[in-house]
Amino acid sequence: MANNFCVHVFALALLASFCNSVHSSALNERHVALFVFGDSLFDSGNNNYINTTNDFRANFRPYGETSFPYPTGRFSDGFLIPDFIAKFAKLPLVPAYFRVKYGPFINGVNFASAGAGNLAETFSGKVIDLKAQLGYFKKVSGHLKQELGTERRKELLSNAVYMFSIGSNDYTSTLASNSSLFNSHTKKEYVDMVIGNFTTVIEEIYKEGGRKFVFFSVGPIGCKPSTRALNILQTNSSGCLGNLQTLANMHNEALQNMITNLNKNLQGFKYSYFDFFAFATYVSNNPSKYGFKDTKTACCGSGPFRGFPSCGGKGQIKEYELCSNVEDYLFFDYAHASEKTNWISATELWEGTTYVAPNNVKLLFQL
Repeated sequence: MANNFCVHVFALALLASFCNSVHSSALNERHVALFVFGDSLFDSGNNNYINTTNDFRANFRPYGETSFPYPTGRFSDGFLIPDFIAKFAKLPLVPAYFRVKYGPFINGVNFASAGAGNLAETFSGKVIDLKAQLGYFKKVSGHLKQELGTERRKELLSNAVYMFSIGSNDYTSTLASNSSLFNSHTKKEYVDMVIGNFTTVIEEIYKEGGRKFVFFSVGPIGCKPSTRALNILQTNSSGCLGNLQTLANMHNEALQNMITNLNKNLQGFKYSYFDFFAFATYVSNNPSKYGFKDTKTACCGSGPFRGFPSCGGKGQIKEYELCSNVEDYLFFDYAHASEKTNWISATELWEGTTYVAPNNVKLLFQL
């Protein structure tokens, strides 16, 4: 990505604290805040502040090296999808909640936590699960009531956009340990539990005043460098891990059913559904169209497809390789996209019509 573009976006980051401090009297009826929930696709640094391990942190180099003068905790070489959405919406970068947990919040805040799932059992004790993120959002809602008053808080929350990337870890975590919860249920029962927790969170945000939601499908989690590496070690096959692909598809079907039901039952409910699975698969299968040379191997890591979680050498594996040109790669590390990939995804999410329905996010901000 062009350097001047990244410099421009980073300038927005430097201005974030100033822009966020706009007095409440400057709010107008069309002010649209952005509240972000989810996992490592969206975490802008919350895990820097919790008691966890380096497996769930990215606050060390080479993370962030493309666009930040220091590692921020983002699992990429630069900016994430919510960062670009904020730019497109002419908002400052949405800060991590634990960096600004006493506000101000009039432009929104980011609750996402790398490794998080819908289930509290997913990487329990090491991440901020979705219901815990909801709890922090309710604290923000209370803070806004004190700052703005009841009516203006209601106005801000009803105009705001709530963006979610959550679910992948509920399924990939079953590979990392002997999951008794997963093993004691059928796949359908397990997916239903995941979606059930998600539904509860959306309904609670709706009760607080939220009306405009962005949902990401679970992506092709069986095709990440890490799962390809696992597959080649277990079966000597370099293909995608089929059981994870199956779970992703089951989840996405249940997610769409959830959204359909919410749309029927919640008055004023508006949404964007991003078929991230289909879009990521299309980009991966058409690398030259997007200027990629490799869509299977990570830029940073070790092992087959550089799929071992060793980028930065702060985990159990100290040795790692780093590619010479990150823009050639769809993946930056074992499971996370490069900044260029995030920009491509954010652009599709913002103004696309093929993989985003019934509203793209640009339209959602205008509704």
